[in-house]
Amino acid sequence: MPLVPLENPTDVRGKLIFLGTGTSVGVPTIGCGCEVCQSPNPKNQRTRCSLVLGLPEGTLLIDSTPDVRMQLVRHRIGLVHAVLYTHEHADHLFGLDDLRVFPYYLGQRLPLYCESFVEERIRKSFDYAFHPEAEKSLTSIPQLTVQTIGLEPFTLLGQRIIPIRLFHGRFKVLGFRIGNVAYCTDVNSIPEESWPLLEGLDVLILDALRHKFHPTHFNLAQAIETAQRCRAKRTYFTHIAHEIEHESVNASLPAGIQLAYDGLELELS
Repeated sequence: MPLVPLENPTDVRGKLIFLGTGTSVGVPTIGCGCEVCQSPNPKNQRTRCSLVLGLPEGTLLIDSTPDVRMQLVRHRIGLVHAVLYTHEHADHLFGLDDLRVFPYYLGQRLPLYCESFVEERIRKSFDYAFHPEAEKSLTSIPQLTVQTIGLEPFTLLGQRIIPIRLFHGRFKVLGFRIGNVAYCTDVNSIPEESWPLLEGLDVLILDALRHKFHPTHFNLAQAIETAQRCRAKRTYFTHIAHEIEHESVNASLPAGIQLAYDGLELELS
């Protein structure tokens, strides 16, 4: 049966929607009986970390998590026009195969924007998508085209995007400034040359994994310190593990800082 475009999909124009706000294993974590993992509060139920943004010329997805099919269906996102990657780790990449329906709707290959080492991982992990046989089916094999990006600003879907170099332990990752919104997930170090790109923000979205120190993520105290240095009008923490209970921790945060949650929507200026 042919695919039929979704009626009345979510209108994402001018919006940012948190599809997922959880750490690499998600919350609830498999087999865990802790209070947060067993909580009925939907704000404690966190799928892997990603966003959609309604830009002037289409819908941009940042990262394709292993939960991306469920995320897009849950939020009635009918179409993605391009995908932008922060880095190559499995929790941010390995749902890519589930995006193979979009070339059918678009009538062309789905463009992916990423650094060269992320492209290398994509081509290794999804080698079948780059085989000549991929031309023969619009829906069973992903039809993809890769656009290599670095640290130079570029225009995507009618919007200027500024990459921001971040460090995730020993790994290089990219944050992105889109207008006066900056998305900085999977980070525990911001090099000095990146700080000017975080000035004058309306919204900062920042990694805040847990209370305890972690070697590759900001913990809560480090994230608060970083947010206060940045001085964005509003800061939202993401990539949150099950050690953080939404209501109690959110109530303890300084003014202007909140925990994000799956399904949270922000208006883009």
